[in-house]
Amino acid sequence: MNEKTRCPWAGNTAIYTDYHDKEWGRPVHDDRKLFELLILEGMQAGLTWITVLKKRDAFREAFDGFDPYKIALYDDVKIQELLGNEKLIRNRLKMHASVTNAKAFIEIIEEYGSFDKFIWSYVNHEPITGHRKKIQDVPVSTPLSDRISKDLKKRGFKFAGSTIIYSFMQAAGLVNDHIIDCFVYEKVFSCTR
Repeated sequence: MNEKTRCPWAGNTAIYTDYHDKEWGRPVHDDRKLFELLILEGMQAGLTWITVLKKRDAFREAFDGFDPYKIALYDDVKIQELLGNEKLIRNRLKMHASVTNAKAFIEIIEEYGSFDKFIWSYVNHEPITGHRKKIQDVPVSTPLSDRISKDLKKRGFKFAGSTIIYSFMQAAGLVNDHIIDCFVYEKVFSCTR
């Protein structure tokens, strides 16, 4: 059997390899999916990504399918309900940040027509390809993620530090940080040429 070469972080756990093989680094242009990734990356702060992946379906259900218009209306009663849900990451600051970020996300949609247009403008609507030879070459932040983070914070976003934003950029395919030996690297790279 011919084993596929993957980015080392994908390991051999099915939930991780599926995410790596089918989602991570592939360009996302759907606003709701972009919002989901932004919220989940914020939820990851201080935790492992596998923790978030295991809870993603529960978040989708509890967070109304990551509809920013519904989440923007969450009140303290709803936040308390979410904090009581053992299937979620129960962090009060992160829950409140989700509501704050939903409101800021909607403001961007109203200004730009879509969050997609706004966020992809930072990379001239073309993914940046990292050409990373090994996992150690992949940064945790860049000057561009610093800039996006600063801009989002000015717009009121919470849990939007540069490292979180760089992870979001990788997940949403604004950056292709698959190592060059990874079987997904060429698939993503060839789609953007």
